[in-house]
Amino acid sequence: MSNELNSGSGSSKPNALRRQILASSAALPMVGYGSSSWGQVAGKTLNISHQFPGGTIQSGDFRDRLCRKFAESVEKRTKGALKFQVYPGSSLMKTNAQFSALRKGALDLSLFPLPYAGGEVPEVNIGLMPALVTSYEQAAKWKTAEVGRLLTKSLEDKGIVILSWIWQAGGVASRSKGLVVPEDAKGLKIRGGSREFDLMLKAAGASVISLPSNEIYAAMQTGAMDAAFTSSTSFMSFKLEELAKAFTSARNKSYWFMLEPLLMSKQIFDALPKDQRDSLMAAGAEMEKFGLEAAKDDDKTAALAYARAGSKVTDIDAAIVDQWRVIARASAWKDYAEKNESCAALLRAAEKVT
Repeated sequence: MSNELNSGSGSSKPNALRRQILASSAALPMVGYGSSSWGQVAGKTLNISHQFPGGTIQSGDFRDRLCRKFAESVEKRTKGALKFQVYPGSSLMKTNAQFSALRKGALDLSLFPLPYAGGEVPEVNIGLMPALVTSYEQAAKWKTAEVGRLLTKSLEDKGIVILSWIWQAGGVASRSKGLVVPEDAKGLKIRGGSREFDLMLKAAGASVISLPSNEIYAAMQTGAMDAAFTSSTSFMSFKLEELAKAFTSARNKSYWFMLEPLLMSKQIFDALPKDQRDSLMAAGAEMEKFGLEAAKDDDKTAALAYARAGSKVTDIDAAIVDQWRVIARASAWKDYAEKNESCAALLRAAEKVT
């Protein structure tokens, strides 16, 4: 595997020559473009960006490890025709800029929390719809169900290809009292993680704050935020146990499930020869088992880590999930379905997956 893959330092920038070639290709006739693939012309290095802490292929935040394992798999499958540079910690570009960059072909790949792009493409907020997905087993069915086909097409129409479907459960950490049932949210300043999740929290009486998970620590430290929902992995990677007094765990049940897929620019993907595209898709599918097992392990590990740090840890049950679902259905689900027919169709399809 190339040295580029293991650096993860963000010291180099995207291949300027490749960008120039892609930009100039718009002026060329499309006939024959695929046969003279970008991969054979401009350095063969693809950049993977994400917001999470960097590590190695053996240790660290599993989302960074997943990107590195994916890169290793594709490099092996293509016999070195494709290589990768992994940029953790938003070191290549800011978190919220990554989705637009993918659409424009200015970024190759990103492991990206899909609802972060909800302001640009409202359909993607289905990826963190409160109390819609409540188990990993249910989440895993999306890829091949109608909702998965609709979401895949919606993203492809916007210039993005899903390579790997990664789901994570999450809970909530609080600086003071625990946040377990809806009544606990009243009067708190809370980060939910998506527009829809925030709508549910508002309906429960909370004030909401919108920011990426890598900015939660600073907001909680300064008191700008009382509590935050995020994935179990992020709770550990961003060391929020240093600030939390109470922690609601996802190890039993959760009504917070986020789709954080590995995405690729369709412009870049389509410029590659078929055998390389097939390798990318095969490696992406291969990573889904690793992602599932790692996410489940982190749900358990986070609860133990917060207990050791002195937080009061609470597990929720199906009855508590149902309380939140009642509020979510009347607020977030309703608002989402009224956005447009595409959103309404996605929600109808998702409700069929149980």
